[in-house]
Amino acid sequence: MALTFADVAKAEYILLTTFTKDGRAKPTAIWAAPDGDRLLVITQGKSWKVKRIRNTPRVTVAICDRRGNAKSEAVEATAAILDQSEIGKVYDAIGARYGLLGKTFNLFSKLRGGMKNNVGLELRAAV
Repeated sequence: MALTFADVAKAEYILLTTFTKDGRAKPTAIWAAPDGDRLLVITQGKSWKVKRIRNTPRVTVAICDRRGNAKSEAVEATAAILDQSEIGKVYDAIGARYGLLGKTFNLFSKLRGGMKNNVGLELRAAV
């Protein structure tokens, strides 16, 4: 049975792979929180993954360990940068999913200016 986006969404760590303009894969281990049929992610607004997503919404997701070593095959997905008004919802979802560790991450992120410097990403299964 083939791995699905929903299967990957259950993993503690997800390997998000974005693609450069010339098609090179750039994988990054992330935390992501399920929200209906999508995953929510927090990242720095000036990060390279955000710049690559602005160029192409095509991404893949896979199950990985905390060091970013893939533990499954990749599943095609799409990414979108959320409106800044939704960053609070993304923080809440990460805090709920990852418990005390997620809440601690949220606190320190917000203290470092995360509400204005970070963006939320939405990942969805490719159609």
